[in-house]
Amino acid sequence: MTNKKSNNSKVNGSLVFIQEFFKHPLQIGSIIPSSRYLERRIVEAAGVAAGKVIIELGPGTGGVTRAMLQAMPQHAKLLTIEINQNFNRMVRSIEDSRLIAHLGSAGDLREIMATYGLEPPDAIVSGIPFSTMSRSTGSQILETVTSLLPPNGRFVAYQVNGQVATLCQPFMGPGETSMELLNIPPMRIYQWVKKA
Repeated sequence: MTNKKSNNSKVNGSLVFIQEFFKHPLQIGSIIPSSRYLERRIVEAAGVAAGKVIIELGPGTGGVTRAMLQAMPQHAKLLTIEINQNFNRMVRSIEDSRLIAHLGSAGDLREIMATYGLEPPDAIVSGIPFSTMSRSTGSQILETVTSLLPPNGRFVAYQVNGQVATLCQPFMGPGETSMELLNIPPMRIYQWVKKA
């Protein structure tokens, strides 16, 4: 019974994702949600299993969100920031007391964190498409991300193209890149660890 419910929510999530992509193609980085293989790689890259505070920028329909909640410690907190109302509604429907689902812009990350009184995040995970936003907006978001991470904090971005690596270079250096081919489209995973 649970598997049937889980499969139905995945199908519904995929349909909503496709609809929202066609309505707002510049806000959404892919036409379909992340695969479970990509989700697993993101969770590992972000070190979610050891995190106390995790932030997710652009959770979409919540696939990566659910994967992180499964891996997170019981005392941890996950703040998601989603600009799309329909996606935020779907993420808010996830029943987990560790989750804070915020409707808003990644550009307001510092103010949103202050609203919830969160400590500096151990990791920030981003699915927002840096390739479709202006360079100045992308740089501003990445400067804020860098300033909020404590030493050894991680930033992980999964993207179709390499714009985020170019924009993040002045703040956190070159970082590491890997590719998840078992995803449509194949997705690059970028990760940085803030120097102590």
